[in-house]
Amino acid sequence: MEERIVIVGAGQAGGELAAGLRKQGYQGRILLLGDEPHPPYQRPPLSKGFLLGKVALTDLYLKPRSTYERFDIELRLGTRVESIDRSTREISLQDGSRLPYDKLVLATGGRARRLSLPGLDSATLENLFSVRSISDIEAMRAKFVSGNRLIIIGGGYVGLEVAAVAVQLGLRVMVLEAAPRLLSRVTGPEVSSFIEQLHRGRGVEFRLSCEVQGLALDEARQKVRGVNVVCHGVPERLDADLVLVGIGLVPNTELASGVGLAVDDGIVVDEYACTADPAILAIGDCANQPSAYTGGRIRLESVPNAIEHARVAAATLMGKREPYAAIPWFWSDQYGLKLQMVGLSSGYEQCITRGSAGGKEFSAFYLDDKRVIAADVIGRPADFMAAKRLVSSRVEVDVARLGDAAVPLASFTA
Repeated sequence: MEERIVIVGAGQAGGELAAGLRKQGYQGRILLLGDEPHPPYQRPPLSKGFLLGKVALTDLYLKPRSTYERFDIELRLGTRVESIDRSTREISLQDGSRLPYDKLVLATGGRARRLSLPGLDSATLENLFSVRSISDIEAMRAKFVSGNRLIIIGGGYVGLEVAAVAVQLGLRVMVLEAAPRLLSRVTGPEVSSFIEQLHRGRGVEFRLSCEVQGLALDEARQKVRGVNVVCHGVPERLDADLVLVGIGLVPNTELASGVGLAVDDGIVVDEYACTADPAILAIGDCANQPSAYTGGRIRLESVPNAIEHARVAAATLMGKREPYAAIPWFWSDQYGLKLQMVGLSSGYEQCITRGSAGGKEFSAFYLDDKRVIAADVIGRPADFMAAKRLVSSRVEVDVARLGDAAVPLASFTA
């Protein structure tokens, strides 16, 4: 019988894998199952161009629907997988039917982390939002009316991207962040300060070192009217017309844990995207994998990771052994400025900057033992390409020369 690969999750990773298998000459059946009504689409524009109304729905799609037909990929949308039976190699769907598989790939992604507050059922609140899907943005966009008060809980990249869009649409925006500075887990104080000032210059307000203690609801308990907080020890109620929660992502690991596969902040896989079950792989946001870059394990939430992990899984399924070895990198767009990040800055000893923060073109390099382990680059694309080479090469650098904008970055890896 014809071999059958079933991919659970029609996001970036799942879509890339299905197409990648065909491009590598896979001849068996490929079933791509997604629980949303849309084919695989880009998520980064959701909080930027799509929310702003400058990116059309169909422009989000990674490939036209006709491409899946041409590649003979069986795309089943609005299909939710309930469980896996490893002994029979079958999955059970929400409609009660079962599908057999020879190889199963879990590309289940994640879901927006919800507020954990006593007595709160956020599913019933009309004006409490998160950013994860097209439907999230479509529901939110209708309420992005000039003059409305938007409170964003969480000062990460997604929250800041929404803040940038909201003020452009005339909303009054306040960002609440539990840490004493923005982006404290992923960047240094120099970049945090730049980002904060960039937003303040556009009218965004901030409450830092701010703990959310509860939501004030209307009498029908259907809408949020305000957010109760304690900032620097002072309690306060902040009035709101709508609230966005941007406090991270929870990986969708339930299918894996339900059949005894190891889960530890993601589905545990090896460098070839394989779980402990030789018939099951996991890729993308939901997978926790070994990292040659960190020397430990890591779960990454990014488009580059989804693409690279899909490539590794395709090679594995085709009988090749190509370990994951990519350096993490990310990007964000705010007010037309491109922020590009490579590597992970946690644990750095020293930060060296070059360029002008005032001119909105500068780079921050994070060093450990005279080696660049990460960089944040704003408005300097040539610096970013050089930074990727510096991070991957692990060469020792002269700190004084690194901070001298007259010294070409390319000279450090020449």
